[in-house]
Amino acid sequence: MDTQSQYCESINLPDMLSIRHVLELRSKLSAELRSKDEIVVSISDGAEADLSFIQLVEAARRQAKSEGKTFRLSSPASGSVLKVLERGGFIESFDQEDLKFWLHKEVML
Repeated sequence: MDTQSQYCESINLPDMLSIRHVLELRSKLSAELRSKDEIVVSISDGAEADLSFIQLVEAARRQAKSEGKTFRLSSPASGSVLKVLERGGFIESFDQEDLKFWLHKEVML
C-alpha cells in the first residue's frame, strides 16, 4: 500500500442508497473511517437514495470530525440525494459547514 492510499480513500458507492442497503453501506464507511485519514465519497448521478442514507452520511461525517479526519463528497449532492435533502427540509436549515459539505458552496459573510 502506498503512502497516499494509506491516508486518503475514494469510495464509489452503489446506485442503491436505501434502508435495504444501509448495513452494507455502514460497514463500508466504518471500515474506511477506521483505516484512513481522509475519505472522499463518490455518489453517481443516477443513485437512488432515501433518508436512511442521509442519516448514515451525517453520522459518518460527525464521526470523522470527532476523530480529526476529513470526510467529503467528491461532487455536490444531485439527483435523488438532493431531492431527499430538499424534501426532508435539510437545505433550509443548513449552516455554512453543511452547505460546503453537501452542496460545495462557500458562504462569504
